[in-house]
Amino acid sequence: MNAIDKFRADTGASDVQIEDLKAFLDMLTEANEVMNLVGPDTIPDFWNRHAWDSAQLLSLAPAATTWADLGAGAGFPGVVLAIMMKGVDGGHVWLIDSLGKRCRFLQTVVDALNLPATVINGRAEEQQVKVDIVTARAVAPMEKLLGYAQPYFQRGAKGLFLKGEKAEAELKQAATVWHFDSDLTVSRSDARGRIVSVGSLRRVR
Repeated sequence: MNAIDKFRADTGASDVQIEDLKAFLDMLTEANEVMNLVGPDTIPDFWNRHAWDSAQLLSLAPAATTWADLGAGAGFPGVVLAIMMKGVDGGHVWLIDSLGKRCRFLQTVVDALNLPATVINGRAEEQQVKVDIVTARAVAPMEKLLGYAQPYFQRGAKGLFLKGEKAEAELKQAATVWHFDSDLTVSRSDARGRIVSVGSLRRVR
């Protein structure tokens, strides 16, 4: 089974979604020649390392329709989520990044693929977006990331964060600053990775 067929089997992706993801890969590959969006050596493994890594979040929050991707960068997980939610009633993803050139890339992708997404150039913690789920990948250690995400939690969001092997250590450190409920799920794209689910969040007094 090739990488695309495996992604299709894992996610139930439609032909239209696969074509959108192929177009996204083409745009990412071209843009990565002139700006550092992802490690060049990860592009050949796009379907597992990036697409499936991102799309797996949907199975952890099947009822969620609105998402905010903090530090959206190259569009993982946010662009993939938007592609997978095209046609979902009320489905929308906010792609938030503080760097203008990354936002210009994201806007190009959103426009080209007609995605249900809004690109915001600004600091994540300063936005007034209300969503079901706040997410991020490779943005900051949990202690700092929870600070960025706190306003979203205050407006009712839950958190699903893609992390690596140090997730447990990061949570232990974060617990010195934050009170929160959390669960760890092994990533289905890489057994070394973890998805951190966070419920209630408040700062330690």
